[in-house]
Amino acid sequence: MIVPRKAFLWLAMLVIAASCSRDTQRNSIQIKGSDTMVNLAQSWAEVYMDENPGEFVAVTGGGSGTGFASVVAGTCDIAMSSRNIKEKEITLAKKFGKDPFEIQVALDGLAVVVHPSNPVDSLTMDRLAAIFSGAIANWRDLGGADEEIVVLSREVNSGTHVYFKEHVLRRKGRMSTAEFAPGALMLSSSQAIADEIAANPGAIGYYGMGYISPKHKPVAVAKDAESPYVMPTIENVISGDYPISRPLLLYTNGAPSGLVKKFVDFALSVEGQALVTTTDFVPVR
Repeated sequence: MIVPRKAFLWLAMLVIAASCSRDTQRNSIQIKGSDTMVNLAQSWAEVYMDENPGEFVAVTGGGSGTGFASVVAGTCDIAMSSRNIKEKEITLAKKFGKDPFEIQVALDGLAVVVHPSNPVDSLTMDRLAAIFSGAIANWRDLGGADEEIVVLSREVNSGTHVYFKEHVLRRKGRMSTAEFAPGALMLSSSQAIADEIAANPGAIGYYGMGYISPKHKPVAVAKDAESPYVMPTIENVISGDYPISRPLLLYTNGAPSGLVKKFVDFALSVEGQALVTTTDFVPVR
């Protein structure tokens, strides 16, 4: 029997998830998923464990899809995700006897970044779509140097990849089939994009705004040619002015209970939401 490619990928992810080390002690929580949320979740875990000696929280990345697969496989307690779960993922989860439960814990702005030496500092959503799809391939067409644009993206299993494709490349309608440029470099983490941007004057990429550093230059983004250009800042995400923003989510199997609920309650507490701000995301409370 020939297994469809998408189904095969999901099965492969389940196998990978099932192979991850699962601590069966009742005083431990395994969290896996979105690389965008790793620093935030690790901050929560460190403070939580300091305040709750004897309890252990392990946090690893791998992408939102991997987080979903881990919860479905029963190898992790909480999936981190930078996108909403898809209907096909809910259907698969139910086939395995799981009931995904969604909790919004923060907001994020996706920053589009270039090398600090690049003179281009603002782009419309249409131009972003043209760049990342390969329709614009040289910086001179945007007022920059006569240099090939090196497009960087997260890999397809990443929630950040999915969100950017749906809300930038395909933002004009559900019928759009726009894809990333054939020559786009698909990188395994937001940190990998950050490292490549810092070393490559011709590169452009995107990541959660918590990764912005002096080694990168975020560009201002406008919804269209008639709209103002807006920088990816906490204030602009809260106001809704920044056009590329999204929720950050946790998923559990059913409503959280026991130790998992205790951790989720901490993430949503005043103290937990303060850590959202210190890691450059936007609190929901």
